[in-house]
Amino acid sequence: MTIRTGLSIPVVFLLTACQAKAAPSASLAAAAATPAAVAAPPAATPATPMVTLPDFSVVAEKVVPSVVSIKVVQHAKTSAMDGRGQGADPHDFFRFFQGLPPGFRMPRQGPSEGLGSGYVIESSGLILTNYHVIENADDIEVTLQHGSESRTLKGKVIGKAPEYDVALVKTDEDAKAPALELGDSDATKIGQWVMAVGNPFGLSQTVSVGIVSAKDRINIAPSGRQGLYDFMQTDAAINPGNSGGPLVDMAGHVVGMNTAINAEGSGIGFAIPSNMIRAMLSDLRTKGSFARAWIGVKIQGLNKELAQSYGLSEPRGALVAEVVPDGPGAKAGLKEGDVITTFNGKRIDSSEQLPLWAGMAGAGKKVELGVWRDHHEKNMTVELGAFPDDNGAVAQSGPKGGSNKLGVTLEDVSPDAAQQLGLARGQRGAVVTDVAPDSAAAKAGLREGDVIVGVQGERIDGAATVEKLVSKMKSGEPLRMQVLRNGSKLFMAIRKP
Repeated sequence: MTIRTGLSIPVVFLLTACQAKAAPSASLAAAAATPAAVAAPPAATPATPMVTLPDFSVVAEKVVPSVVSIKVVQHAKTSAMDGRGQGADPHDFFRFFQGLPPGFRMPRQGPSEGLGSGYVIESSGLILTNYHVIENADDIEVTLQHGSESRTLKGKVIGKAPEYDVALVKTDEDAKAPALELGDSDATKIGQWVMAVGNPFGLSQTVSVGIVSAKDRINIAPSGRQGLYDFMQTDAAINPGNSGGPLVDMAGHVVGMNTAINAEGSGIGFAIPSNMIRAMLSDLRTKGSFARAWIGVKIQGLNKELAQSYGLSEPRGALVAEVVPDGPGAKAGLKEGDVITTFNGKRIDSSEQLPLWAGMAGAGKKVELGVWRDHHEKNMTVELGAFPDDNGAVAQSGPKGGSNKLGVTLEDVSPDAAQQLGLARGQRGAVVTDVAPDSAAAKAGLREGDVIVGVQGERIDGAATVEKLVSKMKSGEPLRMQVLRNGSKLFMAIRKP
């Protein structure tokens, strides 16, 4: 504001000077006729308000000791078919908008290493970070810096929420570092000062400051990955290696987790809001995962013409394109052609908001929906179910599915997933999205990213088919699976617990 005010003053003065030259005789005559006006003192110029900046050093001193460096290693794995492994790249999220294929990784022969950040939320050694930082990691090293001294501890993933890109890591020893407190991201305002802390390009405990540039950035898919995101945007400098580090307010409270940047623009970074992380933290700690909820409908947005055809004054809300049979929405009485306009009293301006809000609400919770039907508004109560996002892109196995007895989480092969995995058009199967440590699936060699296409000689159409076949097997029986990995098929046997 000071710069703009300073620039405007010369413009006003120049215009005034030009006007005076245009009629010199008239100005002099007026001055001679009114001597009192000449003697009058000039009007006082309003003082420019002083702007006091926060003492960023105080915030840094409070936050920096709690920020850790995370090194992940994936050992070289060889496939019987192609002799290559596929490793996680914690920097992958920082490459979106660069035109690279989603999930693209260069072939490698040796171990793959990556660096990310995290922050302590319990001094006993609980660390929050991004899921994409620890994805597919075989070894995790957590380094804590105390002045000139550093300690490196082994870490283990104890909680994952891939859809939200959040993970919880536990160190094998006490972290002996102060815990950071999660702030209220909903109360954080656009234009408010924030500080990003992390390890960009391996430069440990780097701080940068900026403001909250925007909120509610929902329709963004870093590196082509589809998820339930509600990013906070900041212009605080973040770079590869900052992933998983905290974005804090001037009280030192975490209001976001630095996750991604627009690689084509300077000062455009995105952070996961702290309130989303808080909502899933208890489940990550106690259950090892966070199961998003769903309504059981497929939705789409409305344009002006569609809105008018339904008698709506503006194109907002979520249009129900399909109701999943026997799903929560069907049981509540939702119909195709309904327009969901509110969720628990919150107005739905964009259809993308509904999957996010429903997913975070929690399975088993009853929610109130405002529904526009037959040119009238009505309220409906829906008890949410424990399924994946309700836009129909994927269909995850339920928490009590038979496949979970093997220690795996499965999703149907959606068109988006098929593209990311490089599968042939129309390929059906069940994608392995998570493998529990020391489970039957892990011992058999099943990996995240594998696509199960056959079980006991029967073709697999999706996750539900795997569950059905596994449920028929007796405990202790070997289960033969045909798996598609890196473009090649192989068989493996898993003994059902």
